[in-house]
Amino acid sequence: MQPTAYALVATDLDGTLLRGDDTVSDRSLAALARAARAGARHLVVTGRPAPRVRALLGDLGCEGLAVCGQGAQVYDAGADRLLWSVTLDRGMAETALGKIEAEVGQVYAAVDQDGVAGLTLIEPGYLMPHPALPAVRVGRRDDLWAAPISKVLLRHPELSDDELAATARAVVGSLATVTMSGPGTVELQPCGVTKATGLALAAERLGVGPERTIAFGDMPNDIPMFEWAARGVAMAGAHPELRAVADEVTTSNEDDGVAVVLERLFP
Repeated sequence: MQPTAYALVATDLDGTLLRGDDTVSDRSLAALARAARAGARHLVVTGRPAPRVRALLGDLGCEGLAVCGQGAQVYDAGADRLLWSVTLDRGMAETALGKIEAEVGQVYAAVDQDGVAGLTLIEPGYLMPHPALPAVRVGRRDDLWAAPISKVLLRHPELSDDELAATARAVVGSLATVTMSGPGTVELQPCGVTKATGLALAAERLGVGPERTIAFGDMPNDIPMFEWAARGVAMAGAHPELRAVADEVTTSNEDDGVAVVLERLFP
């Protein structure tokens, strides 16, 4: 079988490849297998940290690279180790939180610790937007900074995600990169780090350039990935900011939107 123009298929997980119950449909698995037989590699590019994707990568049969933590980690699933990671300075994170709270009042925070065994820690009042993901509740905010972190997750009791993200971007400056990766998920990550950062590093290791990469996503944190790749495909119901820069809109994650496109590209 002759390869198509795309040698790398980069997919977000939540809201994109995964259905609402955290599973991947048989149709999507078959479409990814079809792409692999045609010579294309599949690369997961997710906001979840490496420890939170191990089981999912196993279900997908991924034994190679994955981009995790909004691009702050390049993870080797087969070796269960990080090939590359960058942490968010904890002092800068505290300062950024202070600036945000000076504008909007109290926010509730959580952190993803760095490393393949890192925990997700949540302070009092923080509600996990994805209840199925494991988290450890700490007694006070200072406990969040006990070990190196890859990012901070924020929630506000009244503001929408868009409002909180806009305010954070306006006041944080160069202390961190602000992104929104899903409902109830506004995040602070190392300055300059995006999904495109990790995608570019992983693609280089795989010997593939942006001109042969197609990317799938659903939220504003996928915008840098779309800008890097030759083609960006947004899911039905994707955030308007992502739809505005997408080359194509497919069906929803519940309706196998990734598979719909791959079946066309790899007939």
